[in-house]
Amino acid sequence: MAAPIQSIAVYGAGSWGTALALQLARNGLNVLLWDFNPAHVATLQRERCNAHYLPGIAFPESLQCSADLAELAAFADHHLLVVPSHGFRALLQQLAPLLQAKDAVCWATKGLELNTGKLLHEVLQETLPQCAMYGVVSGPTFAAEVASGLPTAMTVAASTPALAQAIATAFQANNYRVYLSNDVIGVELGGAVKNVLAIAAGISDGLGFGANARVALITRGLAEMMRLGSKLGAQPETLMGLAGMGDLVLTCTDNQSRNRRLGLALGQGKDRDAAIAEIGQAVEGAKSALAIGKLAASAGVEMPICEQVYRILYEQLPPRLAVQELLARDIKAEF
Repeated sequence: MAAPIQSIAVYGAGSWGTALALQLARNGLNVLLWDFNPAHVATLQRERCNAHYLPGIAFPESLQCSADLAELAAFADHHLLVVPSHGFRALLQQLAPLLQAKDAVCWATKGLELNTGKLLHEVLQETLPQCAMYGVVSGPTFAAEVASGLPTAMTVAASTPALAQAIATAFQANNYRVYLSNDVIGVELGGAVKNVLAIAAGISDGLGFGANARVALITRGLAEMMRLGSKLGAQPETLMGLAGMGDLVLTCTDNQSRNRRLGLALGQGKDRDAAIAEIGQAVEGAKSALAIGKLAASAGVEMPICEQVYRILYEQLPPRLAVQELLARDIKAEF
């Protein structure tokens, strides 16, 4: 059994990265939190809270901040990346000369690489080939609730059972339940696809289509996730669990979800870029819609809901027409 993690470097001081850093620090770990913006880091260190994203939640003494990647690399041999998917490869490239073969790299990023449609563990294997210890954490988790200490559950999948156990132990607490998995692909896919489907659910609600349409989109969206997962080697149990169905239901039904809020705005006739600017944080589903389309095409998997979201976002397809096209599809068996 691996020794408990004592110190961890967390990369990304947005709402989600800060919330996870808080959870780890409250559990007694020494945490060093990084962000690409030195001014933001200086403010966090000075004010001892992330007032912009998580106002009123104080940092424990064991949570410190730095903008120096070399300092973080030397601080710990466990590293947690919580940056948007479009910045994932660039950060790994910066870390590559700083990390050693013994270091473990995990991520809580939910998305795929934009230009290639690659899963994030594939990006890691390309940029950090020396890294044999890696993992992903995901599940139905809103940052504000985690930061506030509200009850939460998530899944951790890793390249080895010992690393999965160590990560789970680092997060586990009276308010936090962690489940183990060896299915990195399934956990990654669930976290990426659900964001696109949450945009679809938000569009439907923004159009005023009601509960029947919302549940149909969630259920058939899960079927799309399962089809893609089956083709790529994910375990169906993973996609029916916290990292798949659990996260899907959460993001499709609660307005804390940025992806759902983007969909609501689109359904109400607002412009994509203006809606994202109004949300004020990364909306992973807007980018994942591009990458999932590439991944589905290369895998030969039909994903009509995700395709319509892409067309609304990038081909100016009117949302109402997109729904009509989905409803007009040929009759087929459900399974």
